[in-house]
Amino acid sequence: MNSIELPDYADISDQINRMQLGVDGSELHGLLCGYLSGGAPPPERGDWLGTVMAEPESVAVEPDSALDRMFIATEQLIEAPDFGFDLLLPNIDTPVIERGDALMSWCRGFLGGFGLSAGASPPLSEESQDALGDLARMAASDLAYDDEEADEQALEEVSEFVRVAALLLHSDCVLAPRHRRSLN
Repeated sequence: MNSIELPDYADISDQINRMQLGVDGSELHGLLCGYLSGGAPPPERGDWLGTVMAEPESVAVEPDSALDRMFIATEQLIEAPDFGFDLLLPNIDTPVIERGDALMSWCRGFLGGFGLSAGASPPLSEESQDALGDLARMAASDLAYDDEEADEQALEEVSEFVRVAALLLHSDCVLAPRHRRSLN
């Protein structure tokens, strides 16, 4: 089991609110994950916020802050061979409606970060192209909540799909090119 963990969603949210960033924790984490999955060189630790938000004038991230710890953990987890990567979403005691909205926000962020990093024609397998299309459809969706227990199960399944889709895209755009370079 992986000992690397993302900071708590509430800690990320507090720092985002103090910095007045205009995104929520899930969207920012999605932006970072998308950027790291798109194949561009990873951003520098202190300057990653401006890079992934496409705002070069953005304030630097303070060392050992919640956002700094999120960057470090995300960078390590998305590369981990044990698939320990996870999405930054509100805690399980948060109502399913809020967690569902956060998941859609994560997807929107991922798509933005991925597009920024990967450009117009990333080297995607057919499976990754399908996954990217599915993420785009999810990001544009409005969720309906009818049955709390069924909604909880559905959110868990969709979250797992999104997690695997992100890892698949990362594999096509980052790991596969790295592997090809190491063979040459």
